Formats: sequence, structure tokens, C-alpha cells
Amino acid sequence: MLALGLVAGCSGGKPTRADDADAKSPELGSLQPVSLRQPEMTEGREAVLHVPKAEAEKPRQGDDWPVFLGPGGFGVSNETGLLDKWPAAGPPMIWEKKVGSGYSAPSIRGNRLVLHHRIGGDEIVECMRADTGEMLWEYKYPSTFSDPFGYSNGPRCSPLLTADRCYTFGAEGKLLCLDLKTGTKTWLRDCYADFDLKDKDSGKPNWFFGIGCTPILEGGLIIALVGGQPDSGVVAFDAKTGKTVWQNVGKSTWDGAETDDPDEPKYKWTGREQVVSYSSPIAATIHGKRHVLCLTRQGLVSLNPKDGSVWFKHWFRPKAFESVNAARPLVIGDKIFLSAAYRQGSVLLQVSKDGKSVEVLWRNRRNLLTHWSTAIHADGFIYGFSGRHEREGSFRCLDAKTGRVVWQTSGYEGSIDDLGQNPMTGEIVDKKTGKVIPWPFFGRGAKIKAGDQFIVLGERGTLSLVKVNPKKFEEISRASLKQIGWPVWAAPVLSRKRLYLRDENSLICLDVAGKAEGGKRKAESRRRKAESGKPKAESRRRKAESGKRRSELGDSDSQLSTVHHSRLRACEELQIQRISEPLH
Repeated sequence: MLALGLVAGCSGGKPTRADDADAKSPELGSLQPVSLRQPEMTEGREAVLHVPKAEAEKPRQGDDWPVFLGPGGFGVSNETGLLDKWPAAGPPMIWEKKVGSGYSAPSIRGNRLVLHHRIGGDEIVECMRADTGEMLWEYKYPSTFSDPFGYSNGPRCSPLLTADRCYTFGAEGKLLCLDLKTGTKTWLRDCYADFDLKDKDSGKPNWFFGIGCTPILEGGLIIALVGGQPDSGVVAFDAKTGKTVWQNVGKSTWDGAETDDPDEPKYKWTGREQVVSYSSPIAATIHGKRHVLCLTRQGLVSLNPKDGSVWFKHWFRPKAFESVNAARPLVIGDKIFLSAAYRQGSVLLQVSKDGKSVEVLWRNRRNLLTHWSTAIHADGFIYGFSGRHEREGSFRCLDAKTGRVVWQTSGYEGSIDDLGQNPMTGEIVDKKTGKVIPWPFFGRGAKIKAGDQFIVLGERGTLSLVKVNPKKFEEISRASLKQIGWPVWAAPVLSRKRLYLRDENSLICLDVAGKAEGGKRKAESRRRKAESGKPKAESRRRKAESGKRRSELGDSDSQLSTVHHSRLRACEELQIQRISEPLH
């Protein structure tokens, strides 16, 4: 999903650094998005901006969140000492920052947070301090990606961070490796140019929403679902050099494969198929054998990470042409859970002891229809969001053994008659108290798990703390934040007792440290306040630069299509109508 005409091995020229351009450039402010003097762009408009004075400090105690859906890849955090209940206004705000467009969640390693977003005609990989939001460096390159359905034109994939490298995958297929400390380019592959991703008839990109699945690092290889014909659905790149090591999945995998369609019991490959997937791969050890599990457009395929050979495959595709598989395969011991929307439902597969086949334990087309938010398994139960459209969205709990729905909720458990809506602001009001409340419905939300609690984020910004309870939906706290609003499609990120949330315009950092951390939190707050004192002249300069960047963001926002905005209005009208209708 990365755009631009720069291929691996192309010279990007000498990057202009902040210390070369302006030796007197002061340190960035902590809470505002600031841009220093723009570096001179090299050929192809590729550039890196480094801010040497805003170095990342030693991170506070806790865990990293360096990859998509956290350390284990399934949205589960091992952090402890978190707030067990939130204030009415929500967890305290540490910092907020205006950002560009995209659905990519940030990734964090140490005190470095990396966000991949888009401003105007550039995709930007921006590294900042996780504790303050101050920029450390940014690397930008041009993008001409335009979403065919009018959604965001920004990146979809989350950065992958190692001890010294940052890997990103952009909307047009640019696979990029940067030095995590400096932001300088190590290598870049233009997957759209290097592999066959074009429609045979039109010559246009053969995808729905660009590139949308985050790569993984396995055995020194960056493994990405590139989606090329005829057999480059999955490609492994050398993590150090970017060179192709192996490629597989496509015609050789699915031509003649058994399907679940009675009208086409065996699939016949045409060469015109979309091979692009929107489900990120995951590596797992099952019965002592290493598997890279990839949910492609046609179904699940398990690959040997060393050479890309197929261990097993299982057809799992909605019948509708305009459909995608977007949730990651969920590994539960020696079983694999798959779920998709578009009337596809879910299935639980048992992996054989030799690792070369799977058996269907149960199949249900109605119990959980995941659009994109990967489900979480806890103590024999599967928790996830179901529904193709926002109005259909519900949070559900399944019995993993049978697939039976134990409970489900739209996010609101009270009577619809108790809700009203301010016709001027659109805010929802509790008629009994007269108070404004968070948007009552989750829609197609996202969640992460920490201890015995879920942190749930609804797609209109409703933030909820929910007890992990297989018997019933048990909400502990609920809040909403004015900085976050529709569409909120990136999952929450939790690192070192800080919670990070983003929408199409903002990135915010909340403090979810428990009472035991209160003293440390106050000391940190005093330190940040002391550091923020700057001369008045410097303050005016930062304000001017901040205004310039806001203008850039405004230009980027104006590029969103009329289709996207009309969808938002239509969705709001449907949700407003829902206030007066009973839940089903």
C-alpha cells in the first residue's frame, strides 16, 4: 500500500537534515504538531527530516507494542497496574496531536512511536516520542493512491518495529525499511511495479482498497501478502536487503481447489482474480511445526516460512464479488478460527498432528461476521465484533467449542425510549438526567485485552472498559473524547500504561496507570511542564509552523471524496433513526 515511483536500489539522493538546514532549529514543542523548515526534496520528492535535539528519553516501565495488534499479534497486553475504573471524563489526557489521514495504528518500541499517515500528496512515516508526541524524525515520499470506493487515501498497515529498523507497507505497495533511530532509508521495494497487481483488461490496480495487510517478521524474512498474479500472493523479502527470497500462493494453490459452493465445487483459476488480501498474516508453532498463516482472498493457506511451500489450505471466501477477508486468523492452541462479513460467518479448524491438513470442527454463517477487527480468545470463549455495516455492528461472545453465541450487545443495554438527540449538535442525551452521554452504539468496534478487562473503542469514538465475562456483557466505565470521532477504525494501542487512539485527524495519548503509579505520573507531568517553557519568540515560531501544518492537513482533508462524506451523512441519518427504533 505504499505509493511512488521509487524502486529498491534507486538513489534517493542525500537527505537534508534539520541540523544541516538550520543549526539553530530549537526543540519541538510537546503538544502541538510542529513542522520545521521543510527539507529540500530529492528527485522523486523523497525526503527525511531529522530533529536531533528532540531525542527520546528512557521509556518508563512496561511493555512495547511494536507490531500490529501488539506483541503476540492478537490484541492482548500483559501490562498490569492499570486503572480498574475510569473517571467520568475518561482516562487523563497526556497529549494530543493533529495527524494526516489513514487507518494505520501506531507502533511503539521503547520511547519511540511510529505513525504512518498521509498529508496531501505524501505518505509520511513519522517517529515521535511516545511520552510527549514530539517529532524525532519523519520520512516522506509521494503518493497518488485514490481509494476506488471513496474512503481514506492514507496508509492502512501498521509499522513493524525491531531494535534498529522500521518497516512500513503503504497504500500503493511501497514496502519500506528505515533506520529506527535516524529515519534514513535502508531499502525500498515497489511491489506494484515488481509484481503483477494490474487488472488484465483495464490495466488499473486489481484491488478494492489498495494494500491493507501488515507484514510480519519471521526468521529474518519480511513476509507480506503482496497479492500478485499468478503466484505472488505471499512474498518473503530478506529483512536486511529487501531482496525477494521466495513467493507463492495463487494459481498453483487454488486452481482445482475444493470450495463450499455447490455451483462450483472445484475452483478454476482464470488469471483475472484479485489476489490482494486485507488480512495480516501470523506465524505460529502448532504441533512443533512453524506455520505462516495467511487468509488470502480465496481462503486460508499455511506456508513453511523457510521456503514458502504449502503445509495446508482451506477454502474460505464469501460468494459476493465485492467482499474481502480482513480479520487475522486467530490461533487457539492447535486450532484456527476464521471469520468474515459478507454472509460468510466463521469456522473453527483443527490442525492435524502432522501439520499438513485441517478438519472443520464447526461452521456457522451467522454467529460472528467479522468485518476487520480480529477476535480475541480468552478461557474457551471468543470475543469479537460482528456486522458488515455500522448499523449492524454488535459485540459478541461465542463458546469456542460449539460456536454458539453466548451474548451480544450493540453497546447500549438500556431502553431506547430513554435516549434523545440534540438536533443542533447531534449529541445523544439521557432523557432521565438531561446529560449528554457518549454515542450509545459501538458499531464495528475494535478492542484489546489487558488482564481481565477489554478496552473497547467504538467506531464513533465511544471508549469503554468491559469486564472479560463469558456470561454477560459487563461494562465498568464509558467515556468519549472530543478529539476522536467517526471513522475510528484503528484498534487501540497500549504501551507502558499509556493508551493511544487515532482517527482520521488526530492521535491522542491517555494515561491509564493505576493509583500506585500516581506519584510517578505527577512527577512526569511536572517534568514535561518544566520542559515546555520556551522563550516567547520560539513560541511564536512554533505557533506559525503549527498553523502551516494544520493548513497542510486541511488541504489533505479536502481531498476526501464526495462519496466518503455522503456515506458519513447517510450513516449518521441511519444511526439517528435507530434511536427511535427497537434493537433486534
